[in-house]
Amino acid sequence: MSHATQTAIHPAVRRQTIADALRRTAIRLPGKTGIVCGSTIWTYAEFDALVTRLAAGLASIGVAEGDKVAVLARNSHGFAALRFALARRGAVMVPINFMLKADEVAYILRHAGAKTLATDSGLADLAQAASKLDTKVEKFIWLPSEDPSQSVSGMHSFDVLAACTDALPDLQLGSYDVAQIVYTSGTESSPKGAQLTHDAVMWQYVSCVIDAEIAEGDVALHALPLYHCAQLDVFFGPAIYMGSTNVITSKPTPDNLLPMLEKFGITSFFAPPTVWIALLRSPLMDAGKLAQLAKGYYGASIMPVEVLKELASRLPKVRLWNLYGQTEIAPLATLLGPDDQLRKLGSCGKAVRNVETRVVNDDMQDVAVGEVGEIVHRSPHLMLGYFHDDERTKASFEGDWFHSGDLGLIDDEGYITVVDRKKDMIKSGGENVASREVEEMIYRLPQVSEVAVIGLPDPKWVEAVTAVVVVKAGQTLDEAAVIAHCAQHMASFKCPKRVVFAEALPKNPSGKLLKRDLRLRYA
Repeated sequence: MSHATQTAIHPAVRRQTIADALRRTAIRLPGKTGIVCGSTIWTYAEFDALVTRLAAGLASIGVAEGDKVAVLARNSHGFAALRFALARRGAVMVPINFMLKADEVAYILRHAGAKTLATDSGLADLAQAASKLDTKVEKFIWLPSEDPSQSVSGMHSFDVLAACTDALPDLQLGSYDVAQIVYTSGTESSPKGAQLTHDAVMWQYVSCVIDAEIAEGDVALHALPLYHCAQLDVFFGPAIYMGSTNVITSKPTPDNLLPMLEKFGITSFFAPPTVWIALLRSPLMDAGKLAQLAKGYYGASIMPVEVLKELASRLPKVRLWNLYGQTEIAPLATLLGPDDQLRKLGSCGKAVRNVETRVVNDDMQDVAVGEVGEIVHRSPHLMLGYFHDDERTKASFEGDWFHSGDLGLIDDEGYITVVDRKKDMIKSGGENVASREVEEMIYRLPQVSEVAVIGLPDPKWVEAVTAVVVVKAGQTLDEAAVIAHCAQHMASFKCPKRVVFAEALPKNPSGKLLKRDLRLRYA
């Protein structure tokens, strides 16, 4: 039958969205515990029904299909419910890093055009302050927290919205519509909004389920921020898709995590290397109390080889996975599985099920084994493009492949190792830090002649943001002043952990700054 003569069917008949994944799990496993957070426990049937009521509540306060709804909140059952309710309403989620300053939050609110902002009691002041900085925010939604909290005056209460019994408005939403815009820092001073469709996120779920072995029988602890696509879409979303039991906490500290791992019999846990290191160093660490832990995942930054060996020694029953990717690919791209952890130390593995990955030179030709090139991808996981940024979208997809901006090499078995970041991105404590953004801030100090910001190896942060500063002749400046200046205007994770003063910065004959030389010199 030709397309022209096909009978039109309602979009809902073929719909495959993030919210549909929850509904199908609830139909399949209605009585199974789906969410545990603080004193809140929901079965999948209860969770799904609440999400439907919450979606209706969103519609009742004017949240329309396609509207951008920003979320500035710590992990909670409220965050989890809102994530699926926005998808069920057909609205676009814009998660925001709660460590940003008010003007940084405001930039994202303005750029996304968000008129609704969801927050919790602990972040309400930041949310309200940011909203006043020339944004379009008209209404707020208060979300409950892991610990008991009171709703904020002037905000729509989660509890009231989740009690709505109105029928959901009919949707034209389809799988190819945008589900979320996730802002990520580049080397540019302004973050970019990666537009991810429902089908991109869902195809990524499939890759996670197959290659990272997310399973119905898992009891998963979700402790890293849900605003970050790694926790949200590599672990929480696929766990809901499969029907795992999900324990949610907002406190990723050893004193909280280790007792929770034991209490709930956690079998699956993800954390960046900094958190794994903190767990190993904690006096509460007792491998005997983590007998149920079977699957351990790390990513966001490179795991030091010695720490990887220690994990294997102290937790020999835990199978480990290394996951690599970035926001633009929803975010999983490659994976190193348990059988290869010690055999391929430092590698990020091979492309996952629904990704095709190459390492190429500037002419888009595959590099030879052991030769450094740029990592590029093709995948249904990939974003549509950067929101309101055609120029950077075009550059990212040059040659009809997505350019990761990371430099890597490939071995004779096809395993990839990331060796550098083409765009000088620093990953400190699992957070992306754009070196140029920090440099621009330091350049505001009148005493600064030149500055280069680099990431250096660090036992706590894995990469510590380090500023190499050249002071103007006749001027004086010290480390404390530079750090204090940055701390006043930037999120704490972006601030330099160390400041080095130099007579000059190394450059090539054309004047290009040689950051690689700085890394070698100060490492």
